[in-house]
Order: sequence, then structure tokens, then C-alpha cells
Amino acid sequence: MNHCFLLVDALPAWLRLPRAERARIFETEVLALLPQYPGLRLRHFDAEAYSAVCSDVLMLEVPDAKRLHFFIEALRDTSIYTVPYFEVRHIVPAWEEGYRAYEAEIADRSLA
Repeated sequence: MNHCFLLVDALPAWLRLPRAERARIFETEVLALLPQYPGLRLRHFDAEAYSAVCSDVLMLEVPDAKRLHFFIEALRDTSIYTVPYFEVRHIVPAWEEGYRAYEAEIADRSLA
């Protein structure tokens, strides 16, 4: 499983909304996308109290690059991007313990 971290910053348009409206938008526009991308999971982390880099981190677990790409494309069509409610600061793709996979791969090659 691969991961992708989206570091985003909430913009004033988002912060002006009542919290119930924020929850509704996130559920109906972001979470509603997930069933279209089997195997993709989303976790949300608040960061504004701890970082000046971003206010939130979205962690995506993705089975493959195609689903990640298509999910991001679909997300770009939502008000999260189009109003915009958030600015994307960084996108950080990562492979959990990727170095171990690499070491196993090169060890297998040396045995052949």
C-alpha cells in the first residue's frame, strides 16, 4: 500500500462557514468520492495548532498510482479546489517502509 500526504491550508472562505456546513461539504464532496475508488482510504489530521506550513493533512492510502491520480482529479472538481476552500501546499507521495522493499529486491537479485 502506498500513501500520499496532502498538506493543505484552510482559506478564509472555509473558515467563514459554520462548522455544520463545513462538515456537510466535506462529507458530500470529499468523502462521497471514496466509493468510486475501491481500496483508497482517507484520514484527516488537524495541524494548525502545531504548524505554520499547513492547517490540515489528508493522508491517502492508495493501492496504485492510477487511483490516486483519478481521485485527485475528481477532488479538483469539488468546491474544495474551485471556491477555493483550501490551498494545497504540498503533495508528498510515500511508500511505507519502501527501503525494506528495495533491500529485499536487491537481496533477491544477488541470489539469482
